[in-house]
Amino acid sequence: MSDHQGKFTIWKCGFLPFLLVLMTANFRLTGQDKRTLLENDKKKIESEIQYNNQLLEETKKSQQVTMNQLVVLKKQINSREKLINNLNEEIITVNEQINNNNKLIAELNTDLEKLKKEYAAMIYYARKNRNNYDRLMFIFSSEDFNQAYRRIKYFQQYSAFRKTQVGLIEQTQDSIAKMTEALDQYKSERIGLLRNVESERANLYAEKDEQNSTIAQLNKKEKELLATIRDKERAANKLQKEIEKIIAEEINLASKKSGTTKKGSFNLTPEELQLSSDFQSNKGILPWPLERGIISGTFGEHPHPVLKNVMTKNNGVDILTDENSKARAVFSGEVTRVMSVPNYNYVIMVRHGEFLSVYSNLSQVYVQKGDKVKTKQELGCVHTEAKEAKTELHFELWQGKTLLNPSLWLAGEK
Repeated sequence: MSDHQGKFTIWKCGFLPFLLVLMTANFRLTGQDKRTLLENDKKKIESEIQYNNQLLEETKKSQQVTMNQLVVLKKQINSREKLINNLNEEIITVNEQINNNNKLIAELNTDLEKLKKEYAAMIYYARKNRNNYDRLMFIFSSEDFNQAYRRIKYFQQYSAFRKTQVGLIEQTQDSIAKMTEALDQYKSERIGLLRNVESERANLYAEKDEQNSTIAQLNKKEKELLATIRDKERAANKLQKEIEKIIAEEINLASKKSGTTKKGSFNLTPEELQLSSDFQSNKGILPWPLERGIISGTFGEHPHPVLKNVMTKNNGVDILTDENSKARAVFSGEVTRVMSVPNYNYVIMVRHGEFLSVYSNLSQVYVQKGDKVKTKQELGCVHTEAKEAKTELHFELWQGKTLLNPSLWLAGEK
């Protein structure tokens, strides 16, 4: 063995276990980061499911099956499927951690065997050449002083290397023990996750059965459902006309204040222009008009979820929430109208420059016309319909005389 070969052997044997430990630490960080994200998502989904169960229990206070039960069941099924997908992703991540640990443990065991063989060879060589006279003869037989110096350094490095080799063996054995322990933990976690998936699937099947049963019962109430749809359409049309009338009045009033004859849109002051700009810049991230709830009716025209060949239209979004929930302003502005509309109870309109937000179906109001309100300020209490045990807010957004889709403006569903 040359002097350079001896140095390389020491470096190589010391580097390989270190590299394996480094790879293991890096994988643990990456895998743990992914697990943390999945755990956070799971907590959110489980919170959704808990809230859906609360709403479902409230809707079941009604003595008859209602459309709201179907809405909540669909939402619950969607949340349950998201939870199962989340758990499956977590199982995949744990399997990756298990496979990676198995691979690294195998590599460490291979390296450990090499270290032990090398150490055994060193012990054999040391015993065979333990005579100090042989060492001296090896040094004195050098061709020149430089070679003698290198041979002296070789014996020094060789002695140090033996000590290093013992340390590397112990370090590798310790790494194997720790990784084996982590492997057992991952396997235990996988068993727990698989049990959770089985449990959630059982819940999902039960909820789908309940959904099918609910649809079947609702189909038997076709006449009643049609009558409800027609009543709602008439109420929606009346509300729309009232809103359009009020917007026209507000536009005319703004024009008179500014001394212009501008028609069709608001003539805004510099402050109102800034408010409109701020409102516009918050598109997609506006807070919800309720602290919590689920979308029970989406914007636009849609097929009825139960009745065939029946279309329904919604000028805003309906949000099902729990009893005694408070409607809140989605942005700062001024209350322009508080009114009562049949089937919508109290209605509050808040103007944000050229934008208007409308909060309908309130049993109580906490503001009056002309009040300045701030973002998330409570405006009133949402009405609870006793017959269907339903607490639902109807929310609309307008830009001048143009009706907007609230879903494009509000932040993700809470």
